[in-house]
Amino acid sequence: MFNSVQIRMANLIDFLGRLLISTLFLFSAYNKIFSIDGTMSWMEGFGIPGFLLYPTIALEIILPLFVIIGYQARVSAGLLAIFCIATAFLFHYDFVDQMQTIAFLKNLGLAGGFLFIVANGTKDWSVDREKKYVRL
Repeated sequence: MFNSVQIRMANLIDFLGRLLISTLFLFSAYNKIFSIDGTMSWMEGFGIPGFLLYPTIALEIILPLFVIIGYQARVSAGLLAIFCIATAFLFHYDFVDQMQTIAFLKNLGLAGGFLFIVANGTKDWSVDREKKYVRL
């Protein structure tokens, strides 16, 4: 049986995990916003249409915020896992370049973390937490 300290600690760790795994995307979106032309050119160099940068920025802001606050966190985490896997295979598949290999594995690791959220959901510190009613 968990005591209240263990429950609060589990909630804190769950929240910190969601915050840490999501922060990367918020910084990435910020950098893309302030380097739109360069990012579009970089994407087009891989054969990806530059206009897809705009929905990418929206995705990198909205979904991580949903994961952090725990609103539709499983769905958002699932979409981010797919995004991470797609990004790994589209942009970081050059295994001759060690930095690209690391970026590839980082994306797969992030996808794994998001899949943990898909499988386990969030704890009590989330918008979608399950209400616990005591029957009298």
